[in-house]
Amino acid sequence: MKHRGPPKGTSHSQGSGAGKGPRRRSGSAPQTPAKAVSVPDESLDTALAADKAAALKLAPVSRETEARLDRYIALLREWQAKTNLVASSTLPHLWTRHIADSLQLVALAPDARSWVDLGSGGGFPGIVLACVMAEFPGAVVHLVERNAKKAAFLREAIRVTGSPSMVHLAEIGDNVDRITGPVDCVTARALAPLHQLVGFAEPLVHLGAKALFLKGQDIEAELTEAAKYWSIQPQLHQSRTGDGWIVELAAIERRG
Repeated sequence: MKHRGPPKGTSHSQGSGAGKGPRRRSGSAPQTPAKAVSVPDESLDTALAADKAAALKLAPVSRETEARLDRYIALLREWQAKTNLVASSTLPHLWTRHIADSLQLVALAPDARSWVDLGSGGGFPGIVLACVMAEFPGAVVHLVERNAKKAAFLREAIRVTGSPSMVHLAEIGDNVDRITGPVDCVTARALAPLHQLVGFAEPLVHLGAKALFLKGQDIEAELTEAAKYWSIQPQLHQSRTGDGWIVELAAIERRG
């Protein structure tokens, strides 16, 4: 297995899981329960304004896409009070930690118009990608989510942003091979260990899709584990927004 790996000596513990649609997520922005941080609305508004400016320098978008993302963030803040969509500690950094982190995938698949996002959760990267794809006639983003409350949020986010998306409320492993039509790119963020993601994505990659997985620092260990089950030649891209990595796969073959 050949790949461009991260520098030696980096380490970052990630969660692991087993079976279809794991409840414990692992990736570039782990959904680890964080101690709630109470931030006054005015202070949060100020922090988000500065964070947005920094994020859009990292990943510029059109005014139309920016407006859709603004509506999405407003909705997420409203729902966050009753549904845990992101770690509370990351709220002041929604734009850099979550929006820009998702937007960077567009540059890695500039011609992709049909996307499948596995385990969309609070909409990263799926809804963010859909906000961009709204500029391209015929584009679509499939959002696969097993949690009914989060699926309801995703449907409302689609309505509020006017983005070309559809929600599939289903177990991840049971649904990806049922998506009809061509798929250009399959994504996942903070969902599962790499060897499981590869298994979920394999049916779509076999049909011509490219996989882009947002992962954390401990990517070498995940690649080693994945190589036990899959023959892959990953290309690694260092994240613009942190210490994580994006794993790009153009082909997947099961070992044995």
